[in-house]
Amino acid sequence: MGRKLRSHAGRAWLVILAVVLATSSACTGSSHPAPAPDPSGSPASVVRLRVTFAGYRLPVPVQREVAVASGTGILLAGGLDAGGASADGVFVLNPSTGKLTVLGALPQPVHDAAGAVIGGRLLVFGGGAATVSDLVQTFDPRSRKASVLGHLPRPLADLQAVSDGTTVFLIGGYDGRRARPEILATSDGRSFHKVATLSEGLRYPATALVDGRIIVAGGETDSGPSDRVLSVDPTTGRVAQLGPLPAAVSQAAAFTLGGRVFVAGGVGSGGAASARIWNVDPARGSVSAAGRLPVALADTAIAAIGKREWLLGGWDRTALSQVSVARLVTVAPARPSPSPSSTSDAADATVRPFAGLMVIADRGNNRLLVVNAAKDVVWRYPSRNLPPPPFRFYFPDDAFWVHGGHAILVNEEENHVIVEIAYPSGRWLWSYGHAGVPGSGAGFLHQPDDVYPYPGGGVVVADALNCRLLFFDARGRPTRQIGRTGNCTPGLPLTIGYPNGDTPLRSGDLLVSELNGGRVVRISPAGTVRWSLHVPGVPVPSDPQRLDDGTYLVVDYQTPGRIVRFTRSGRVLWSFAPSSGRGMLQHPSLGVPLPNGLVAACDDYGHRVVLIDPKTNRIVWQFGRQNQPGRGHGLLRYPDGLDVLFPGGVIPLHVDFPTATTRRGRP
Repeated sequence: MGRKLRSHAGRAWLVILAVVLATSSACTGSSHPAPAPDPSGSPASVVRLRVTFAGYRLPVPVQREVAVASGTGILLAGGLDAGGASADGVFVLNPSTGKLTVLGALPQPVHDAAGAVIGGRLLVFGGGAATVSDLVQTFDPRSRKASVLGHLPRPLADLQAVSDGTTVFLIGGYDGRRARPEILATSDGRSFHKVATLSEGLRYPATALVDGRIIVAGGETDSGPSDRVLSVDPTTGRVAQLGPLPAAVSQAAAFTLGGRVFVAGGVGSGGAASARIWNVDPARGSVSAAGRLPVALADTAIAAIGKREWLLGGWDRTALSQVSVARLVTVAPARPSPSPSSTSDAADATVRPFAGLMVIADRGNNRLLVVNAAKDVVWRYPSRNLPPPPFRFYFPDDAFWVHGGHAILVNEEENHVIVEIAYPSGRWLWSYGHAGVPGSGAGFLHQPDDVYPYPGGGVVVADALNCRLLFFDARGRPTRQIGRTGNCTPGLPLTIGYPNGDTPLRSGDLLVSELNGGRVVRISPAGTVRWSLHVPGVPVPSDPQRLDDGTYLVVDYQTPGRIVRFTRSGRVLWSFAPSSGRGMLQHPSLGVPLPNGLVAACDDYGHRVVLIDPKTNRIVWQFGRQNQPGRGHGLLRYPDGLDVLFPGGVIPLHVDFPTATTRRGRP
């Protein structure tokens, strides 16, 4: 029932979601193909698992909720919110659009329950809040009425459910004292009978139903995580052991695509969330690697719609709001990677793309890197050689040089704080927000994006999920805002449709990208709209920039991604949008013009930073290896921000206005 039982806060998630349902986020995404056998055996194509971010988020983080497909939507119920409280809200998600609609509430708040649909009604089995529950709660999406339908044979939490359409099978669970080995079956939610018994009790298993067999992978026994993969025949009760997982894991998710079972994420023996995906072949009894999730996570809810599986929320040291989608794709066989002596790599090595240093916000590795044009890492943060941060350094989404290169501004998006760090000492200069705790009141942020120095001193940040722009003075104190907190309807200057970019210009004007509505808007310091534009070919605009010639640059945060230079009238002057190969961008989040004519870009889910020559439309330099996330030498994981520092303290990509440390002395 989790790392520990939590007392509930009634309808906390329901209330929070009702306030912010308009916030359909498209901030991040991932595409990471994982090889799987081609069932046709044809050498001309390969079937792979691809898991990407859905292009939106849940309005608030949640973990251990129930998710069940119902028609073309996904019913969500209960779960733990970011504060660790059990919720009772029931919602329906349109997975194609990200629209989440409040339906009502369960009779009792609950998390770590199992769910299924019987006769068009949602059934929620057991779970926990203050204590382990034996309730079977039901909710009718049509009438929106909830009730207690019945009781389990015993209190159970941390159990899983699979259904063949008429019968629901409940696997394992925790009765408040120990893990349970039984597999129960029900067709009405009132009467239950045992169909099989595992050799030992199991909670948090990953389960799936394929060809009439229940696949049970991993889970937590009373003595720790398990690496076993079991096949259970519910008609005979026979339990067979398949090949073990490469490592013990609990709290993972399992889903079936194309007759294959995939086990994704979870928590290992060390207690950290994992991004690994394994392919279980029930026919052969084998287990093989099948790639990685976009980010590490556990305790995610999962539901199937058509030929896609949706992973909703989850946990990685805190509750998550992300939504991912898994599907099988047929692709041409991958070509061998170029050798170190290849022409393209030789060109990369000889081009001098920039003078000075580049800072990279290596979001997936929770670190900052400073590199030179020769791709040497000259500084990293956090580091054993630097003072430790006062709280966990997590999810650095953007990083900008300030004070002539003596400090770096960072927004830790999913940590809900903005910070300024002295360079190269690593001394923590100031911060705003509460680490890991989103909010909208004084001292709180909710998914801050793009914290920039602002004319006149201080900084400005797009407080994205609060749908406002916040301004701070040179002492780091908030002074004013544009946008009505929590109202994410496009309508500047009164409201902002989920801002994910807020680039300041010398005049004090701001270039804002609104994800709700998909527009790039230039506004005055007071928020008055100078112009507003749907950039052609850019439905998901991110981080617009202004060039010296008065034109603008923006990226399309999708896969394949696109970089577009355009005029304020909407005329496209240049675009970079390869749909395959080395040039294809995967959810690029930022593109900026360098003085030498090159364009630098974060290829977030290509796991690299690239420099593009617009004259040839070729990548001429990159740091990181395409589609190879990692933490080792030369590798990145979801790089989401960059900035360049020229010799002499020149910062060419934005104006180096004084920030919150100016009146406290130089860093």
